[in-house]
Amino acid sequence: MIDKFSEKALLLDFYGGLLTDKQRMFMSLHYEEDMSLSEISNEFGVSRQAVHDIIKRSEKILEGYEKELGLVNRFMIQREKLKKVKTILADKINDIDIKKAMDIIDELIDV
Repeated sequence: MIDKFSEKALLLDFYGGLLTDKQRMFMSLHYEEDMSLSEISNEFGVSRQAVHDIIKRSEKILEGYEKELGLVNRFMIQREKLKKVKTILADKINDIDIKKAMDIIDELIDV
């Protein structure tokens, strides 16, 4: 399974377009650019508490979307299944069609 930080970043990837510009920006800076709450607050001239509140509220919104739609969970399940298929096919790598199939699987897993 993935860590909490990566999970939040994935939620942002899938549902970030449904947040306000400010929510999306603060979430992106924190989870994708690895900026601290203090760094974000200094950058935008707002209190650290305001940044914290916006990020926490945004997390709850994203988690609500995931609870209703389950896109991230479905993505993770499909990714794990593709890894299993790749493992099964690895023994037959000499077949050119199998090699092509494995290349496609790699592309799908690394998306």
